[in-house]
Amino acid sequence: MFKLLVRALFVVEGLLLLGSFGQAQSFVLDLPRPSQHAVVTQRIGITDVTINYHRPMVNKRKVWGGLVPYGQVWRAGANENTTIKFTDPVTIEGKPLPAGTYGLHMIPGENEWTVIFSTNSTSWGSFTYNQAEDALRVTVKPQTADYHEVLTYDFDDVNPDSSLVTLRWEKVAVPFKVGVNTHEIVAENLHNQLRGLAQYSWDGWDDAANYLLQEKIDLEEALKYSDKSIQNEARYDNFMTKSRALEALGRKEEATTARDKALTMANAIQLHSYARQMQIDGKQTEAFAIYRDNAKKNPDQWIVHVGLSRMYSAQGDFTNAAKEMNAAVAGAPDGQKQPLQAFARRLEAKEDINK
Repeated sequence: MFKLLVRALFVVEGLLLLGSFGQAQSFVLDLPRPSQHAVVTQRIGITDVTINYHRPMVNKRKVWGGLVPYGQVWRAGANENTTIKFTDPVTIEGKPLPAGTYGLHMIPGENEWTVIFSTNSTSWGSFTYNQAEDALRVTVKPQTADYHEVLTYDFDDVNPDSSLVTLRWEKVAVPFKVGVNTHEIVAENLHNQLRGLAQYSWDGWDDAANYLLQEKIDLEEALKYSDKSIQNEARYDNFMTKSRALEALGRKEEATTARDKALTMANAIQLHSYARQMQIDGKQTEAFAIYRDNAKKNPDQWIVHVGLSRMYSAQGDFTNAAKEMNAAVAGAPDGQKQPLQAFARRLEAKEDINK
């Protein structure tokens, strides 16, 4: 009898919120609900934020201060708890919140809203909400928004370490900021990943080192990772990574030694790519030396002719530049021929292809 009364209460409460007794409801059958289920996920760095909710409609009703009263705890959706899950620790409006799944409730106000993260995430609506179970409360300002017939959660202003979560319904938007310490989380995650199978390959350690170098963090750790990669398999790639790490640490002579070692291991395409980057960086003399060295080491490779063509083009020798580019066209894979032919035409028109 008690279970039947509870079910009846939930049905009545749910129908009152929906404002209609005409929609079929069932606790034993899978039938369409007036407030349909939705799940939205956003990754911030490597942290997933997932909102699981039901979407009530305005349906010509007065929502704020009517269907949803001001000053009272509201389920921030319909039916079961709206939940929000964080796979890593985050901050909400600058306040810390551990990883986990939380019941998401709100207290609407005309000028200020309270957003509540409850440790209880398995209830029906907010009917059994208990403030003692709050993990965090923050206050935010509502905004005027374009009309939304159906309640929606969006992720706005997505950045590598933050995003705005915004509830939109009727003509109101309620945003709150989720922050993530991406660098710290990734660094810890890398330690864990590199204790698995990835530790036995060269590229896992190399990828980790390159991430740290790209983000300009933990440079000593980046150097250690590059050394681990080299221990697994010495390659052009990881010696170049080590050179970059040493350069970033200000150890220039060691960086040059590592770079020179990398260049002795490079294939024709790697040498060309390195020379081309130097050329882009304005180091023309060094680039030309690499292009010529590549031609001596790999005279039969089509990419070598592209490098020599770029060198001659930069020097204003368009006759030899066009000759080398046509040689590249003759030996290049089919997928590369068309862009190289376009370069050749530009050179025949005495146009520098490096610009």
